[in-house]
Amino acid sequence: MTKAKKQGKPAQREEISGVERLGLRVSSMINHPAAQVQRWVTIHRLDTDGDREWEEVMGFLSETDGIDMTFNDDESVTLKWEPQAEEDRVVEVDDAFAIEEPAPF
Repeated sequence: MTKAKKQGKPAQREEISGVERLGLRVSSMINHPAAQVQRWVTIHRLDTDGDREWEEVMGFLSETDGIDMTFNDDESVTLKWEPQAEEDRVVEVDDAFAIEEPAPF
């Protein structure tokens, strides 16, 4: 009995830029449930974070309303934020769920 071999191309891996990688890491830290409860997070700069990438992401965060940044002596950055009021929250709606016609009843 022979096994059938899978044929096809191996999946290609797309490389992401340093800014994207750092942005994803920071976003993940901010969105972590513990950070959301305490409303602060400290971001440590890794050896793999280049100067340009770090400055770009920190610049973006500094321009974001509602985030207070504290630059620490160990080159980490602490972000703090206040909870948004219910009426200030932005809700994104996927068009696939939009109702085009009123219900027939």
